[in-house]
Amino acid sequence: MILPLVILYVVTLVYLPITERFRNFASLIGLQGWLLFAVALVRLHAINPAELAFIAVETLLFKGILVPWMLFAVIRRTKINRVRRSGSSQSGALLLSLTALVVSASITYYIADSAVDLIFFGVALYSLLSGLILITLRQRIFSHMVGFLVIENGVFLFSTAIGVEMPLVINFAILLDILISVLMLGIFFTKIDGKLHADDADSLTNVKD
Repeated sequence: MILPLVILYVVTLVYLPITERFRNFASLIGLQGWLLFAVALVRLHAINPAELAFIAVETLLFKGILVPWMLFAVIRRTKINRVRRSGSSQSGALLLSLTALVVSASITYYIADSAVDLIFFGVALYSLLSGLILITLRQRIFSHMVGFLVIENGVFLFSTAIGVEMPLVINFAILLDILISVLMLGIFFTKIDGKLHADDADSLTNVKD
């Protein structure tokens, strides 16, 4: 049951660096939230019911519904549609993403720790690398925020990789990080982008007090 969910999650990570539409970014982040919700139910069904309920709320309501809704709201408000390339082709981004997948699988193979779920560890590592790739390849701050959300999802998967015991403190930290990040993104685009009309990271150097 878990393996198809993990494979589909990996497919979303492969697709993220090569897509050029922000709506696709938001949709993929939402899909990842739903997948993490399903994984949590299957993987963590034996933990304390209160913790499982919190994790379900975090993954489904927040990662799967609220975060994508906020991203779509930012897209509608700012009317940004496409990623601006930064000298990297789609084929180059795909190659880099697949390289990260191979590196993640190789590191996971050499770890071979019985106390760690290797499947979740490998996917979590790939998720972290995918987020970094997205931040590195794209200039727009919206892309950077999506990359950060992907990294946050990787942190969640790392938590599931080390066992079913997931302290609520970790979940609150992940939830708070995502909430603050998305709110900051919304404030940036709605308050500043209307005047700047150029949401590239490089444009921030031109902002004067």
